[in-house]
Amino acid sequence: MQFISFMEDALAEARLAADAGEVPVGAVVVKDGQIIGRGRNGTRAGCDPSAHAEILAIRDACAALGVDRLVGCDLYVTLEPCAMCAGAIAHARIARLYYGARDAKSGGVSVGARVFERTQSHHAPEVYDGIGAQEAAALLTSFFEEKRA
Repeated sequence: MQFISFMEDALAEARLAADAGEVPVGAVVVKDGQIIGRGRNGTRAGCDPSAHAEILAIRDACAALGVDRLVGCDLYVTLEPCAMCAGAIAHARIARLYYGARDAKSGGVSVGARVFERTQSHHAPEVYDGIGAQEAAALLTSFFEEKRA
């Protein structure tokens, strides 16, 4: 079976987030080679601190399938998930997590909390990092440079 990355779709969601003035992070959930959920950061627009791209993509996918667990699904996200999102990924039983840029400040997977390594974690997905990392990091850097200018 040939690996097909859906990171470009997650990057498209991140660009839409940036266009809306949100931190440019995007995510997609994939099952059997089809995107079943999409999300992009929406904390400001929704006045909702939990409206991270991963959470919104998971909600969208669960609604599409009519389930509360995403067994056998993959999540592509442009930035390393924070601890909150890593917890949601574990609870959703995502099979594989693919993320782009590492988040040295708020990461919850490879740096910081390392949620999936905790004995309290309900589930630990397979994790693959660095996919689309340069473009994801460039989107974030550009966004914050414009905010500071």
